[in-house]
Amino acid sequence: MSTETTASVSTHILDTSLGRPAQGVAISLSSRSGAGARWVALGASKTDADGRCKDLPALPEGTTHVRLDFETEAYFENKQADAQQDAPANRDSGAAGVFFPEVAITFAVVPGEHYHVPLLLNPFGYSVYRGS
Repeated sequence: MSTETTASVSTHILDTSLGRPAQGVAISLSSRSGAGARWVALGASKTDADGRCKDLPALPEGTTHVRLDFETEAYFENKQADAQQDAPANRDSGAAGVFFPEVAITFAVVPGEHYHVPLLLNPFGYSVYRGS
């Protein structure tokens, strides 16, 4: 039986268009204590060279929902100069050349559980899942 009163969260980002971790992506963490409650910003960080964010703040007791906001626009704007030569042009991607300028992932949590939520990212799509 778990004695933990809160859940914990970790994440990392892999840039599937380059086949490597996404470094320097700003991430913010918010929580709420029920479906009708307001979101409370808990803190922010950036991914390291391994695409991991190791210093996200702890979740407050009573958290039932978590939101991770990934600021992908600045990452892709910085990566355009380093883009692969055979990558498709950023067609139909808006004025800034980034199709998904941000990714917001919201998920439910229960006390005592750890939630690792990886983001697989490319210029025209993304996928997330509950990791281990």
